[in-house]
Amino acid sequence: MSQNPETGAIRCPEWGNSMLYRLAGRGRERIAFRTLTGRGIHTMNELTGGLAGRESEVGRILDAIEHGRSTPQALLIIGEAGSGKTSLLEVAAEHARVTGAYVLRSQGFDGESEQSFAALHQLLLPLMPGAADLPGHLREVLETSFGLAPITRPADPMLLRVAVLTLLAGASRHRPVVLIGDDIQLFDRDSLDVLGFVLRRFAAEPVTVLLAARGLTPPDAAVAHLPVLSLGPLTVQAAARLLDAQPESPTGRARSDVLDQADGNPLAIIELCRSVRSGSPLGLTDGALPQTQRIQEMFSAQLRALPVTTQRMVLYAAASSHQEDLETIMSAAGVGTDLSVWASAEDAGLITIAGRQVGFRHPLVRASAYQGASAHLRQRAHIDLAAVHRNDPARQAWHLAAACIGQDESVAATLEDTAELVEQRGGFYAAARALERSAECSPAPEDRARRYAKALRAANNAGDTFWVRELYAKVTALTKDRDLLGVAANGAGLALSMSGHQREAFQLLIGALEPDLPQDARTTLAVTAVIGAVAFQSGLSEVRRPLVPLLESIETSAVSTPYSELVADEAVNALRAVILCEADPIRNAPALLNRTRRPSLLEPLTGIAELIRLQTLGAVAWWADESDLCVDTFRQAFAMLRSYGAIGTGAIALSAMGSALIDVGRWAEADELLEEAATLAAVQKMKHIEVDIEALRVTLQALRGRSADAGILTDPAWTVVNLEENTATHARLLRAAGTAAAAAGDYDGALRHFRRLFHQDGTPLHYFLSHGSIADLAAVAQRTGRQEEVEPVVAAVRKALGPRPTTRMTLLLHHASALVGGPTQAEHHFRLALVNPAGDQWPLARAQARLHYAQWLRRRRRSLEARPLLASAMEAFSRLGAAALADEARAELRASGVATPSDRPDPLSELTAQQQQIVRLAAQGLGNKEIGEKLKLSPRTIGSHLYQVYPKLGVSSRHQLRDVFGVL
Repeated sequence: MSQNPETGAIRCPEWGNSMLYRLAGRGRERIAFRTLTGRGIHTMNELTGGLAGRESEVGRILDAIEHGRSTPQALLIIGEAGSGKTSLLEVAAEHARVTGAYVLRSQGFDGESEQSFAALHQLLLPLMPGAADLPGHLREVLETSFGLAPITRPADPMLLRVAVLTLLAGASRHRPVVLIGDDIQLFDRDSLDVLGFVLRRFAAEPVTVLLAARGLTPPDAAVAHLPVLSLGPLTVQAAARLLDAQPESPTGRARSDVLDQADGNPLAIIELCRSVRSGSPLGLTDGALPQTQRIQEMFSAQLRALPVTTQRMVLYAAASSHQEDLETIMSAAGVGTDLSVWASAEDAGLITIAGRQVGFRHPLVRASAYQGASAHLRQRAHIDLAAVHRNDPARQAWHLAAACIGQDESVAATLEDTAELVEQRGGFYAAARALERSAECSPAPEDRARRYAKALRAANNAGDTFWVRELYAKVTALTKDRDLLGVAANGAGLALSMSGHQREAFQLLIGALEPDLPQDARTTLAVTAVIGAVAFQSGLSEVRRPLVPLLESIETSAVSTPYSELVADEAVNALRAVILCEADPIRNAPALLNRTRRPSLLEPLTGIAELIRLQTLGAVAWWADESDLCVDTFRQAFAMLRSYGAIGTGAIALSAMGSALIDVGRWAEADELLEEAATLAAVQKMKHIEVDIEALRVTLQALRGRSADAGILTDPAWTVVNLEENTATHARLLRAAGTAAAAAGDYDGALRHFRRLFHQDGTPLHYFLSHGSIADLAAVAQRTGRQEEVEPVVAAVRKALGPRPTTRMTLLLHHASALVGGPTQAEHHFRLALVNPAGDQWPLARAQARLHYAQWLRRRRRSLEARPLLASAMEAFSRLGAAALADEARAELRASGVATPSDRPDPLSELTAQQQQIVRLAAQGLGNKEIGEKLKLSPRTIGSHLYQVYPKLGVSSRHQLRDVFGVL
């Protein structure tokens, strides 16, 4: 494709004698075609050139680019090979360039589909000089992931995604950015995962994303949410006009044959016309082959017509990756520096030589060159390419693996080393694939099993649960080694649990410990820890039952273990404490918390020992209902995890912290944390955690009085996992549904949902989570006059928690008893629900207890006693942002004879912590650029945040913000 610098016309060889013009008109540009043989300028409704019949598609793509100058736009183009996807992207790229956009491109290639971040590297390579302006931790993870810097610590997938998003956002501040990805079905999985994250996070950046994939459906879940532009066959009329636009277009019988065989495929029309011009027979008249194969066969015929030496060169180019330049390919082929070896392929239009790179006219030319060669020639090409990569072990390993037709220990060992390097860069999928290939190349069964087990752990990190299960089957078929089977079961069991299959996970894990335990005690401990996680998520007593006996049988004196993270005694003790809480939180959590809080253990440690102490203390505090301690400790632990580049390992704890933040009233912080947790769960493909986080979000919104989120009552979240064996998720969903129903005023519906948290006899649906909703259940029972139905449930919970429940549960039980118990004891329980000052750490629960006690007093004509309780409750609800509850308290206060101000709840409580910072700085008179410099954000992002918060604050411009803060 070329452009006339004087006219701005764009010309593409595939369009025949036509050019694409940008015409300046009033208001906006318009696109038109002009044929070189005519004098007129035609609109896109007049079909000419290689994009004949695609005028509407061109218009939609160019509209996306134009709209992308102000708001993010994305489009996924799908269609069979030769349908015009690449040509449409060429039009888009050229239009973007001539209109001043920054164009970033990446081309999928089968030879790089297993190389970690290969597609992303292509896409971002022009921006890498700008990475120097990124914060140090983001620059480091970006450079190490692309192999541009040495690895100093394992890469965090979340940090890499944030780095890519920040880099692209930074580039878009200077001019609009257009991202173009072709043949994304051949992109490596790690790149697709990052792109999927980035696509979901663009907010106000001037970015247009255009992706193309071969096939009729989106190739990956990462892009399945994008708007789709599907390219079908051309109409007969459009196909005929395209044929007539070709040089020396065929006539007569040949014309009919071309149209019949092409079947509306634009590339097939062009290539068949080329065949007719060259005098080659058309063949394939029965049309038995699929369109892709027929087009590929046409390219294969052209390749076979080349000189043998040129065929060999084209094969070597097809076997190489985009990172292997012209010099590397020619060196591998042993032809020196004589470029004439490429001439006939260039003349045939099959390849281009530009700069130091070899380019293929179409992806199917590359596929035809590689797949059309004999196995011997392909093997020779990879061996020769490997030979020139003596200083690049990773690339050499992949070429040697491609050349290996059996087992070769040296290749297997090199691939295993490569996988370790790739995994440290955060390329989990590529690492798992390298380890799997390493296992396939291993001559010894024991090495094959060991490498398959390592591949399984890497695949688990990549979040591919189905792949993990396939690898587990390979390990179990190869070895009877109890330790190796334990390692494999640990990864497979966790994958099954994350995908919601708790019973299957438990059977697999317990099978790895029976009839004999692994020799390595730490392997047994690691498997037991996963059983503990399954026990909590499932809530099943049969899964919890073996936890304590297993712990008692473990002696962790040996240090020879595949679990290097469990060598330290602190890590072992931490796991033991958490497992004991999972087994029986009522009996174990308070005692373990007291033990963990001993003064000697509260003294700060250093390094990994301090991280382990914080994680242990935070987890046990959560089980012991010490929410303030849980939040403060986890906050420190997550800060350390981020500094270690391993935040992804904290996804499960983030969800626990999210619920604690809601309980302690830090709702703006909860918003940010739940967003982070949802992202990590999506990255790691943790199905039930994604649902848990969404349930917590709905709960929080309902507490704010926003009943629109009651859609969770019919949300597909209820069917993502089997709730019978995922009772933790079930409990969170029921609480969310009950809270949403209550916010909408549907108290009968709320009672139904909260009541399902307990079985008919009052035993809990989930052994830990159900108890925390007992006061909510009692409140809606009192609202509907059905206290007698719920009173036995309250008694059952009190009995289950024993004589010494946690402080939080003691207060909730008194609150519930006051609402549904006998009238003579109601005031006694209300007072006990409010007397303990420790309850102030749960401001929502305390304010609700005050509101309900005040309502009870007022209905007994004791309004004077009710007033201070109502005033305190209204203040607490307003401070939290619980608008509906604040209004209820305000109405009760008015009814008690107190004139109340009509002020609404603190509007800042509805904003995230970052939005609060932005608003405060804007109220001080700072401009968007100044605020952006302080917060390391773009002025456009600052403007977008302000636009979003104005309605929440009841203002229409930044000049009114000072008045808001004056009121506050």
